[in-house]
Amino acid sequence: MDIKPQPPQMEPLCSSFLPKHPQLLHLPSFKINGINKIHQPMMITSNSSFTTTFDPIKKLIIKHTPQTLDQILKKPHSPSKQVVDNINNKKPNLLAIIFNTLDDLICSFVDSPVRPSIDPKRVLLGNFAPVDELPPTACAVGGNPLPPCLDGVYIRNGPNPQFFPKSPYHFLDGDGMLHMIKICQGKATFCSRYVKTHKYIMEGKTGYPIVPNFIAGFNGVVPSMARLVLTCARVLTKQFDPLRHGFGVANTSVAFLCGRLFALCESDLPYEVKVTEDGDIITLGRHDFRSSEPFLRMTAHPKIDKATGEAFCYGYDVVRPYLTFYRIDRGGRKQKGVPISSMEKCAAIHDFAVTENYVVFPDTQIVMNPWWILRGRSAVGIDPDKIPRLGIIPRYAKDERGMRWIDAPGFNMLHCVNAWEEDGGGAIVMVASNIVSAEHIFDDMESSQLTLEKLTIDVKAKSMKRQSLSTQVLDFAVINPAYAAKKNR
Repeated sequence: MDIKPQPPQMEPLCSSFLPKHPQLLHLPSFKINGINKIHQPMMITSNSSFTTTFDPIKKLIIKHTPQTLDQILKKPHSPSKQVVDNINNKKPNLLAIIFNTLDDLICSFVDSPVRPSIDPKRVLLGNFAPVDELPPTACAVGGNPLPPCLDGVYIRNGPNPQFFPKSPYHFLDGDGMLHMIKICQGKATFCSRYVKTHKYIMEGKTGYPIVPNFIAGFNGVVPSMARLVLTCARVLTKQFDPLRHGFGVANTSVAFLCGRLFALCESDLPYEVKVTEDGDIITLGRHDFRSSEPFLRMTAHPKIDKATGEAFCYGYDVVRPYLTFYRIDRGGRKQKGVPISSMEKCAAIHDFAVTENYVVFPDTQIVMNPWWILRGRSAVGIDPDKIPRLGIIPRYAKDERGMRWIDAPGFNMLHCVNAWEEDGGGAIVMVASNIVSAEHIFDDMESSQLTLEKLTIDVKAKSMKRQSLSTQVLDFAVINPAYAAKKNR
């Protein structure tokens, strides 16, 4: 059933309920804020500077059969049945046992003391505590019956480690888990499933976390060197194969691209997933959109043009070209990439903006430098001496000759709410979140002061004006997707 678009409006929570697609069993979906506990998603509101919890699902579900929802979510974390079967069917070989023992020694005797933000015993508590998979389970709805027009799925993605980490861990490092409520004919079904990535499957077979946590896992020179050597040994002995199968966790967002549903993370290619008739979630596999050129990773926040059916995407890398822009046509085929050689360093570009005629990339102070691992620190960090800037390129560019860069001191964009053109294409207006204190983004997100801003860019003059839309902490605002690249309130 199609729902007529309503007037655009920013919402405080980065989620929504979307109707069932008339031709497909798997359904349109939305991005979420990366919190994996289903009954207390995090919400940041415009009238408060504090992070608060919101409980929409517990309001909907009064009873959970055969257990209450709270009882299920308080269940001690353990590998899923599929993982247990994998472990029973394929026990680790001698080489894997040796590697796992060496990893235990590194974690127990070599690792440097960890700060609270990467201490798994502190990070994985409360709202961030790992939860197990849950097969499709019927939910009893109290109060008034669900309206018949509510027909579709509410689905969200977030990090949820398969195994409790022994090494330093950042909450963004966890394996992707999809939580879903399917509503059909007045009945609700709840389900939680891991995205079955290459990393997830290999670690399930081994019974041990073999892929290092790349945000937090390299902490101190000696443990970083030991963990790097051990990781190389695992790759050389084919314990896992990141070059052929990737190493991503698919834990950041979900997107409906070219008639298919995907779980995404910017360190890898998307994983296609499907919602079954009985309300289960299955992983179909890693997807390269029939690319005719090497294609290893893709943004977790592609932009979809509803009018043309195209998806605009990019990938960044630690070697030149540091940024490559491309689009996926309405038939689901990736077009030839446009390398952006004017990128001077690898910036960890988390999101971007697309208008009717332009694409805008933020070149922020958040950078990737693999050489930092040799100095005992994460490869992802902040370059305080770098001046942020915005890059503007025609959205159907064949090369980067039309690329324009505008310095944007103090503007480190994290998420873009929307962007559109004014004055006949002479101006680009963006509404986006800015990391005011970028130095805190990985250690204390609340102290990083994420605020919402409106930018008006004069394309010809290569200048811009900034307007603060909130003095309070505010991020993850969303609009009706029918108004993407169009002016909204």
